[in-house]
Amino acid sequence: MPETPPPHYVPLAEVVRCGFREGVHYGAAVGLSAAGGVGYIRGTVDDPMFPRSAAKPFQALAALRAGADITGPELAVAAGSHNGQGIHVAAVEKILADIGLTAGSLGCPADWPMGSRARRALLRAGGKPGRLLMNCSGKHAAMLTACVRQGWDVDDYLHPAHPLQAMVRETVEELCGEPVAHTATDGCGAPQMAVSLLGLARGLQAMVLAPESSPEAAVLRAMRDFPEYVAGEDRTDTLLMRGLPGLVSKIGAEGVLVLAAPAGETVAVKISDGDAQQRSRAMAGLTALEALGVDITPVSGMLSVDVLGGGEPVGGVRPIY
Repeated sequence: MPETPPPHYVPLAEVVRCGFREGVHYGAAVGLSAAGGVGYIRGTVDDPMFPRSAAKPFQALAALRAGADITGPELAVAAGSHNGQGIHVAAVEKILADIGLTAGSLGCPADWPMGSRARRALLRAGGKPGRLLMNCSGKHAAMLTACVRQGWDVDDYLHPAHPLQAMVRETVEELCGEPVAHTATDGCGAPQMAVSLLGLARGLQAMVLAPESSPEAAVLRAMRDFPEYVAGEDRTDTLLMRGLPGLVSKIGAEGVLVLAAPAGETVAVKISDGDAQQRSRAMAGLTALEALGVDITPVSGMLSVDVLGGGEPVGGVRPIY
């Protein structure tokens, strides 16, 4: 009798309230050993999916390969999904000023800051959404830098056929080891390229294992050295990279997370319900890293999230092993 094929998504985390299972977060996860073998797998991990902002390290790398001369905090914000805090806006403004452009050249839409504190401060001040505040503005500024350095048109840099986006596609396919399955328009207006969850993990691992003098290493070094520019206060990426020095963490919309330890162990996670409250993907990712032998003790508190009742903890969200 043929075996029943495994479900696409499997239970990765449960929501327990007063001893009663209230809900389950389904998803898929894959973990690669430092040697590149698959050492952890939950659910189906070779079907196409959109990495969303978890692909930003690849996009930042493509910009560097195309001649973008960005380093330090500016490179970290280019590979990040920032909060819209003052430091983030200043970093994006610097990238643009260095190439003689302004926020008006950004192809991303105007948005409110992603960070709750920055958003409240802007509202109190009577401010309004702006392109610089959009969490992807750093990526767009890096793309514009590459276009200026190459002499490419900056007006249509988001078109999938633009030379820059062709380089992004080439970079994604090279790193992930598979062809892009589908191209769509991301929330920020840039092309979003579908690869498998396994491909996403392989892509980040390839960057981790690249030579120290390579542009791949430059992107990850900036992320590790300036984690507050990758995301910001109270954000998962920043908390994980501060808690586990040397780790690379990048969240993507709709429940995506990719993590890579300094030695090369790499994990990619997709939560099927989108994980809107961002309470399950980090614990699923850390569970996979731990299964690969990575010591996650300094951030083990992120393996659970309180469920409140009457303002007090009455249960929690916890991994399903």
